[in-house]
Amino acid sequence: MKVKTHPSFDEKGVYFGFVDAVFPERESWDLKSFEILKDRELAALREEMKDYDRAAVFGDHPYNRYFKKYKKTYPVRQQLESLLLKGRPFPEGNPINEVTFLTELRTRMLLGTHDIDRMKGEVELFCPDEKIDFPGIRGETAHCYPGDVTGRDEEDIILSLVAGADFRTCLHPDSSHIAFLFFGVPGVTREEIEDVQVRLMHYAEVLAPGIKLMRSVIG
Repeated sequence: MKVKTHPSFDEKGVYFGFVDAVFPERESWDLKSFEILKDRELAALREEMKDYDRAAVFGDHPYNRYFKKYKKTYPVRQQLESLLLKGRPFPEGNPINEVTFLTELRTRMLLGTHDIDRMKGEVELFCPDEKIDFPGIRGETAHCYPGDVTGRDEEDIILSLVAGADFRTCLHPDSSHIAFLFFGVPGVTREEIEDVQVRLMHYAEVLAPGIKLMRSVIG
């Protein structure tokens, strides 16, 4: 996956992380070990958050501040509170998505997941001056916002930090060559992104022994 960023991100001290993952055939995945890992990590999360206080956890959180600018709720906060306060189950389905969700819940960092084989050429990260429509992850018309971190390949917009992934390059049932994106915003350090990359890679290796992983940070 080839990525370039606009110079304005460097000026703001904003970093982006990437993990390029090539998953082996699904028949070789160790779903049992991943389920054990997931249960252990969720139990640890519940223990750490047994006295959960929104203001203490998210009051001055960099992503919380970012989403507030767009009058939106930080989705990882919603996911965490759904699990902790409403007793809803961990969202299951495609185990690759579960790797992403588990990493987000344990670290409170926002991630994106895309199918590299469905991308067209180089990806550019930029901040548009106006709203730009693109096909959303559920087939609806979505749009990025002025100043919002946005990504496009040679065909169209493929992601917005606020609006999420597009339909074409989002995770599909047959996806195996995956780009895990670690979104940076002001206040998130390179070291924080690197630590979360290591955690995600561990989860992915437990799920799919033999997976090929490469990581990088831009900024």
